[in-house]
Amino acid sequence: MTASAFTFSLRADNVGVITFDVPGEKLNTLKAEFVGQIREVIAQARRQPELAGLVFISGKPDSFIAGADITMIAACRSAEEAAALARQGQKVMAEIAALPFPAVAAIHGACLGGGLELALACHQRVCTLDEKTRLGLPEVQLGLLPGSGGTQRLPRLIGASHALDLMLTGKTLRAKQALKLGLVEEAVPQTILLETAVDMVLRGRQPRRVLPLSERMLNAPMGRALLFKMATRRAEAKTRGNYPATRKILSVVRTGLQQGRSAGYAAEAKAFGELAMSPESIALRGLFFATTEIKKESGAQAAPQEVKSVAVLGGGLMGGGIAYVTACRGNLPVRIKDVRPEGITHALKYSWDLLEKKIARRQLTPGQRQRQMALISGGLDYQGFRRRDLVIEAVFEDLFLKQKMVAEVEANASPDTIFASNTSSLPISDIAAHARRPENVIGLHYFSPVDKMPLVEVIPHAQTSEQTLATTVKLAKLQGKTPIVVADSAGFYVNRILTPCINEALRCLLEGEPIENIDEALADFGFPVGPIQLLDEVGIDTGAHILPVLAAAWGERFQAPPALDAVLNDNRKGRKNGRGFYRYGKKGGGKKLPDATIYKLLNVHPKAHLSKELIARRCVMMLLNEAARAFDENVIRCARDGDIGAVFGIGFPPFTGGPFRYMDALGAGQIVAQLEQLSRTCGARFTPCERLQKMAQTGETFYKTTGKANTQPVSTG
Repeated sequence: MTASAFTFSLRADNVGVITFDVPGEKLNTLKAEFVGQIREVIAQARRQPELAGLVFISGKPDSFIAGADITMIAACRSAEEAAALARQGQKVMAEIAALPFPAVAAIHGACLGGGLELALACHQRVCTLDEKTRLGLPEVQLGLLPGSGGTQRLPRLIGASHALDLMLTGKTLRAKQALKLGLVEEAVPQTILLETAVDMVLRGRQPRRVLPLSERMLNAPMGRALLFKMATRRAEAKTRGNYPATRKILSVVRTGLQQGRSAGYAAEAKAFGELAMSPESIALRGLFFATTEIKKESGAQAAPQEVKSVAVLGGGLMGGGIAYVTACRGNLPVRIKDVRPEGITHALKYSWDLLEKKIARRQLTPGQRQRQMALISGGLDYQGFRRRDLVIEAVFEDLFLKQKMVAEVEANASPDTIFASNTSSLPISDIAAHARRPENVIGLHYFSPVDKMPLVEVIPHAQTSEQTLATTVKLAKLQGKTPIVVADSAGFYVNRILTPCINEALRCLLEGEPIENIDEALADFGFPVGPIQLLDEVGIDTGAHILPVLAAAWGERFQAPPALDAVLNDNRKGRKNGRGFYRYGKKGGGKKLPDATIYKLLNVHPKAHLSKELIARRCVMMLLNEAARAFDENVIRCARDGDIGAVFGIGFPPFTGGPFRYMDALGAGQIVAQLEQLSRTCGARFTPCERLQKMAQTGETFYKTTGKANTQPVSTG
């Protein structure tokens, strides 16, 4: 790079200001080539004879330093090379920490990863109270740990228990949370950020904050042993041993506290190098790059039209969630239409309750809530629909009803209004079959709960226009969603690959395997919840409504076990009505327990007889086989989209990178061998699909050397 990212200026009060502004980039990230630049600008500052101290500040309007540039880690070819990168970062931070005059970090916006490590190396920190300001060490989410001294400085600043909580979860803090923990010394309005930092320099170095008594006790030998025992137990319960970064963080922090900083820094660099080369981190970084790529794509060959206002048909759970993300994240006015006043009330209450929780956590003020709620209105008719650019239908999963909604919207909205159907299984071409303007009809499949699930499937049919597709993708991004464009076929992508997995779990149950064993097996494999618990969460009735559509399109392998009818006939819908495979009491919390009466209903005598490994293999192999079929049929545009859809839509273990990276890692030959073995012992439903059999013979992978595969446009037929 020819232009330095760091500039030095000296104020009249002899306080030096080092401004960090990476040329040509929206966000500041730390790169290996900046090491020389940082040293040069610090040397320039030290040559000033009257220098009182330094302020480090960003030249970007909305971020301090968003972290290290992940591409430089991906470029490392060995653990030693990655460890050397960490040692280089440690050395630069140590030079900042050793400055003979006060150094203050003035933080506005994202201060994450390496950015926070730089701030920790400074003698004091001040941040803005702005909503954009976030501080944290999220490296664990990429299968890494802080590698520039963060594992050693943070515990000494805020205490080991708080530091471990931040590093093991990767969560970020708002300004007031950071102030309360002692991560920053002051939190001020952005208008006085620089002046406050300058004042801190002129006041000189202040005595280090004394840790609370509870933290001091935990830093003592006996307290430390208890702390790490509890932290290890919690981490293992959450990760089930699938994320080596958590174990490394615990070990490195403990080494530093017991053996001193020098040993801690050495352990940190070594662990960083090992993790950077681990398959888990490589897979997680692959997902990070994939998500970054997809955020930049429009999804179509046309420019999107501007969306100024949105309408939602249906005030149920999905409609309320869609209205919330549209108004409160997309900052767009939303009109909810329902046939009953209770539906409108329910949808409004949905948003009110979510915002109320934010107020309770001090993430929002009552005034901000009022402004966001003012964006949401409701009514029983189509008043104002001619001003709506896009209408999202979230009514009951019934083809005739959805076709009726299309006709009514076309009669009451403008000719340019887009109609997006939140259907989970019905073909969009069928929904648009009688439309006067089929080019404006598209599928937009959200996942429940809408406010938490990051994925949305965008489904064009054969006549959907490119502009409609581009506009819908743009709206999904405004709502904070990660959109993947999928073909208009039964079950689309996510439900299609999930259904065989759930069906196989139900077959294990009917063979007598206890419910908790089945779900534990898939949780141990890396899913956030097991398939039977997931069916309860989604709704047993919802699943049963989708299955016939899939079975009609794809055949016997989608046929649900007949015993599912007995569950439905007993009015068991899952969590939504408090009756499912699990017990739902009035009080939440605690470990969820299966409802033992389900066994009698299914005429099953539960007894553990299958290994967890076999249960997981049966369920996962059904999913992988179907994912390969979907890939072969161009249901997804590329393997990358299939991995994002599975990870963000159903929680396929992120540390695997998704089903396609997982299959590539195992090799098609290994997948086929396992499927063939299962087909001999469990039935023909495990017969490997033609795509996998061909790949096993040729050695082909889903991901080519470019990192993408199957890049033909999604079929719209």
